[in-house]
Amino acid sequence: MRVAALLLGAVAASCVVVLVSGRDPWLAMTALARGSVGSLYGFLTVWTKAIPLLLTGLAVLVAFRAGFWNIGAEGQFVVGAIVAGWIGAIEGWPTAIHLPVIVVFAFAGGAAWCGLAAWLKVRRGAFEVISTIMLNFVALYTLSWLVHGPLQQASRAQPIGDLVAGSAALPRVFGRAYPLHAGIFLALAAVVIVAFLLERTETGFRMKAVGRNPRASAWAGIPVSRTIFTAAAVSGGIAAVAGAVEVLGVLGRLFDKVSPGYGFTGIAVALLARLRPWALVPAALFFGALEAGSSRMQQEADVSYVLVLVIQAVVILASIASGVVVGRRGDD
Repeated sequence: MRVAALLLGAVAASCVVVLVSGRDPWLAMTALARGSVGSLYGFLTVWTKAIPLLLTGLAVLVAFRAGFWNIGAEGQFVVGAIVAGWIGAIEGWPTAIHLPVIVVFAFAGGAAWCGLAAWLKVRRGAFEVISTIMLNFVALYTLSWLVHGPLQQASRAQPIGDLVAGSAALPRVFGRAYPLHAGIFLALAAVVIVAFLLERTETGFRMKAVGRNPRASAWAGIPVSRTIFTAAAVSGGIAAVAGAVEVLGVLGRLFDKVSPGYGFTGIAVALLARLRPWALVPAALFFGALEAGSSRMQQEADVSYVLVLVIQAVVILASIASGVVVGRRGDD
């Protein structure tokens, strides 16, 4: 109920913004709805847009549950995209091996990337918000260097990577006429696995305990540092898989600007879901619908894409105000 109230509040606030800007709120909202769920293609586009948001939201959720404030899902997403663009462009692999290898290496790369921030926190006392944000820039500039150099397409015509091989491309679920790809099954499976990890395992219990009170957890014999490392590795790995899936399922090659901000939007998704794995699915679909319907809203209602950012900002602020993170951590 609270999530629904947040969504309604965000939409109402956005209507006020549209009205103040001199546009018709009803026309804007109906255009947004038609562009997202008004057709089968639009509906499947919503699910396609939701895939990276679901995975990055899941990554943020795992870290936040353990009290590790991972603001670096964007950089970890880029690391996974780099791995997919590099290994995915290698020809001659059987599909049964190529895809799993990319997913495993992407997960490992993201885990190591986020693990560095965890090491800085545990060993050097560095605040992970700062370190994860700075690692975002390192990943983005590394990507820019790679697509202008070692991973640039063979023709050297543009700063992009080579097309991924057919053995690495994620197949479309409903054929090439529709955008939804098989990455949706990987994303949903990740939600099930993380939900089981957090709710049914000792590791998940330790993460939640450390997230609530690390000092009391240490007194109870829980290895706090190891738990933080575990949460950071799982979080970074999932965010990197999101980047790999986007390259293999949507983009088809590596680009300089491979992410429109999925790692940051994933924070909003996790907050809207109140840090609950099962609630991530509707939250990701909500943000996916905003992304899918924004272009039609621009065309039919002459409303800028900035409105979508306004809705996202309202959701984040309302989520924080409702106590999602501070003192609650989604367990109430």
